[in-house]
Amino acid sequence: MQILVDADACPVVGIVEEIAEKYNIPVTLLCDTNHVLYSDYSEVIVVGAGADAVDYKLSSLCQKGDIVVSQDYGVAAMALGKGAFAIHQSGKWYTDENIDQMLWQKCNDLFRK
Repeated sequence: MQILVDADACPVVGIVEEIAEKYNIPVTLLCDTNHVLYSDYSEVIVVGAGADAVDYKLSSLCQKGDIVVSQDYGVAAMALGKGAFAIHQSGKWYTDENIDQMLWQKCNDLFRK
C-alpha cells in the first residue's frame, strides 16, 4: 500500500506526509511542471504540464489497496475502478456509492456554464 497525492495545489500535503511517516507508509506526490514540489519524505514525480497529465500518471501508478488523495472526481473514479481508496483533500471519502452522483453533478455544472 502507498499513498498517491494529486499534489497540484493540494493544501494537505504536509498532513498526509506527517501521518504517513508516523505509520511508515510510502507517499508519492504527483505534480506538473507548473507546481514543482520538494519533500524530505515523499517521492515526487513531476510530469509535463499537458491537460490531465498528472491524472493519467497517477492512474497508471495506482494499484488495488492504495490510497489516493485528490480533489478531482475523475481521478477518484479511476482510483476506485482500480480497487484503491480515494479521499478528497477535505477528508470526504469517495466511494462506489457516491462517485456517480458527484460525477453527474460535475457534468451538470459544466453544462450550465
